[in-house]
Amino acid sequence: MQVRQVKKLPRDPGSAAWHKLLGEVPSYPPLAQDIHVDWLVIGGGFAGLSAARRLCQVRNGDKVCVIEAGRFGEGPAGRNSGFMIDLPHELSSGEYAAGLDTDKKQIKLNRHAIDFALSAARAYHMADEAVDPCGRINGAVDADGQHHNTSYAAHLSALGEAFETLDAAQMKDITGSDFYTGGLYMPGAVLLQPAMYITELAKGLAAEYSAMLTLYEQTPALSFVQEKSKWVVKTPKGTITADKIILCVNGHAESFGYYTGRLMHVFTYASMTEALDPEQIKALGGQSRWGITPSAPMGSTVRRISGVGGDRILIRNRWSYDPSMEVSEARVARYGADQDKGFLRRFAQLANVKMEYRWSGRLCLSRNSVPAFGMVEENIYSACCQNGLGTAKGTLAGIAAVDLATRSNSPVLQDLQSYDEPVKLPPKPIAWLGANAVLRWREWRSASEL
Repeated sequence: MQVRQVKKLPRDPGSAAWHKLLGEVPSYPPLAQDIHVDWLVIGGGFAGLSAARRLCQVRNGDKVCVIEAGRFGEGPAGRNSGFMIDLPHELSSGEYAAGLDTDKKQIKLNRHAIDFALSAARAYHMADEAVDPCGRINGAVDADGQHHNTSYAAHLSALGEAFETLDAAQMKDITGSDFYTGGLYMPGAVLLQPAMYITELAKGLAAEYSAMLTLYEQTPALSFVQEKSKWVVKTPKGTITADKIILCVNGHAESFGYYTGRLMHVFTYASMTEALDPEQIKALGGQSRWGITPSAPMGSTVRRISGVGGDRILIRNRWSYDPSMEVSEARVARYGADQDKGFLRRFAQLANVKMEYRWSGRLCLSRNSVPAFGMVEENIYSACCQNGLGTAKGTLAGIAAVDLATRSNSPVLQDLQSYDEPVKLPPKPIAWLGANAVLRWREWRSASEL
């Protein structure tokens, strides 16, 4: 009987801005006793809570437990930019797109994830800003960006997908900024307030399935061991004995001893302004809610939000590859200076607006852009490695892991089982040098969009 220690616990520097905007949210106790359950879900983000909902839907009467190392909505799930994208959005590609057949299948699956989020929003009476089906814009700032958008639009036409081409005047009417020379509007994306969505999903599940489901915060898994046909997971103040485990920890699958040397740990960086006052809102103009992804993947993502926490602007740029799965507060602050520059380039009329929050967010990618999915050990199922698209792909992975564990065949499961395993990375020094060199080169090529 070998006890496996979890090698590293999550660490997320900077402010969990989306979560802080919410004010008081429901809290859940840390586990403080020994319990027995049918299902243990480790991780309370998009994958984990989607898995929990799916389990409660298909395993009536089973006992389900979700443990979250921090608080629901404060980890990576609440630190992304909140885009739930239906169309091809392959970050490792300079054009976002892949082949037509591949992209058609991915669109269908992404829309399954979006439907899941919209149905949860309706079921649990979430505010409009939690799951807003308002679409997104690929923003262009120069001829190169326009070329990217033209090429992507041709690909969307071949896929039979709807889009609208926007000129500079239309972009200014939307954003209040004359920075953009054009844009490509795609109506199928959903913009989340990610921490609101996660915390409301947790609250809704806890209420609807109170007889089946228990949620614990501040309860990291420290070790696990197989005893006969069950798994015993140790936490700081208690143990959980479970028949089956759904592992929804994204890149931290390596911390549990799975996919070692096969996962790439990439960080992105973002800043969010203080709430705009009425004069600043008037000076800005434009619409109150919108989201822009860059026409080149390494440019700046920008959102304007309005609702809980006031009217604010978020800007995300800069990338780093960090196999340690940790970055420093100093790095967050240093890259924040680049976000300040990008903000002022777009919104000179808001030069007196300060950034209230800065943070970094963890992504997990594989070298061959495939998920870390499947049964990794008897009765342990991995729903990890979302390749930078955790809102949709995390949702899909959580659903599919349950379908795999319950032998419930589905198109989502068939897709995730069709991929090869993540391939091994080069030795760490070579991988670090190579990955960061590629990131710097792509950022340089996207400099006009930073």
